[in-house]
Amino acid sequence: MTQGEPDTTDTQSTVALTFSDSVTEETGAALATVDAELERRYPGDPGTRQPVHTVYVPGDVFAADTVRTWGDQALALLDEHAPDAGALGAVLGQDAELAGPVYERVRAKLAREPIEDLRIDFEDGYGNRPDAEEDAAAARAARLVTRAFADGDPSRVPPFLGIRLKCMEAPVRARGIRTLDIFLTGLMDAGELPAGLVLTLPKVTYAEQVTAMVRLCEQFEKARGLTPGRIGFEIQIETSQSILGADGRATVARMIDAAEGRATGLHYGTFDYSACCGVSAAHQSPDHPAADHAKAVMQVAAAGTGVRLSDGSTNVLPVGPTAQVHDAWRLHHDLVRRSLARAYYQGWDMHPGHLPTRYAAVYAFYREGYAAAAARLAAYAAQTEGDVMDEPATAKALSGYLLRGLDCGALATDEVADATGLTRADLEGFASPRRSALTVAAH
Repeated sequence: MTQGEPDTTDTQSTVALTFSDSVTEETGAALATVDAELERRYPGDPGTRQPVHTVYVPGDVFAADTVRTWGDQALALLDEHAPDAGALGAVLGQDAELAGPVYERVRAKLAREPIEDLRIDFEDGYGNRPDAEEDAAAARAARLVTRAFADGDPSRVPPFLGIRLKCMEAPVRARGIRTLDIFLTGLMDAGELPAGLVLTLPKVTYAEQVTAMVRLCEQFEKARGLTPGRIGFEIQIETSQSILGADGRATVARMIDAAEGRATGLHYGTFDYSACCGVSAAHQSPDHPAADHAKAVMQVAAAGTGVRLSDGSTNVLPVGPTAQVHDAWRLHHDLVRRSLARAYYQGWDMHPGHLPTRYAAVYAFYREGYAAAAARLAAYAAQTEGDVMDEPATAKALSGYLLRGLDCGALATDEVADATGLTRADLEGFASPRRSALTVAAH
């Protein structure tokens, strides 16, 4: 072997060792419980599509044409207040090269799939009604959801749809459970639970309330012959007690654990949480320091668990004269961009006028960065040197970024494939390396 050549000798037969094989085996046995806990508690992202937003509509307002109506109203607002790419780009501060593709995609999205996730609200947006009235509204919601999913037209039904029931606090607990029962029973009586069904449990203060929701899901599954674990739910973080308990311990991680694998998301509630912390109405916003603290705790608690995060909403609506609409659009756009940069890829929207800036912000976020991300991932996959030395964790982030852009419509499959030389399956492998390794090992 000449100087400078790598030593290709079989090192296993030449290196000196002190540990015997039994030491490795004993270490593995000692950590077997930890290995199992890591697998159970931190399975990683599920790898499925996450909607970019959630729209909620009161239970008595939701109708068969709600999704299409919101899309049409959003398009009408664009026609009136930003009729072309240059106009919207000027409002949002986008250059011409970016504004054109973004505007084209926003209009196409509003025509094709205006809402990605919709929650029929039986909590704050609905209020307290006579039992007979809420019974009828819950049964009606089940009928409309069944028809919507059966129709399957994305311009009329979102990929994700469900209800927000009342919370588990004593004054409204029985009413919330009854509404949940009526809604789920109505869906089952019509056939089965839809794949895109989502349930939201609001105003959680104690992990025991999450456990109570788990028991309800278990009992319904058993009564209706469903696969155990079929029903999942989101947890809304909108009270101070959901962040810091009375004992001074962080609460969110305990809630995720109490969900026993059923928690699908943590949704931040801007106004309830802000009010709980004493923030005055004029300053209740997703970018308030109190909000940032809560969301940072949520983010760390959810990391690696497969539980997704969603930011809250702004209550500044794009209505009125053009200047006022533009101001509201800029505010909403900037808040969405801020959330995206902080790895909150979903948020709540309260008005059809929020849809144009939701999608404009999301599409710009992915389109302006996809070329660089694709180049870095391609270099990593080919093991070529560049001006950035990326590691597996960065490849995971890069591929996750591209997959999110594909799922929401910001990026096209062919342009990502051309830029990276990778298939979607390749991207998913980089995004979930642990899952991919387990799949390979299983085969």
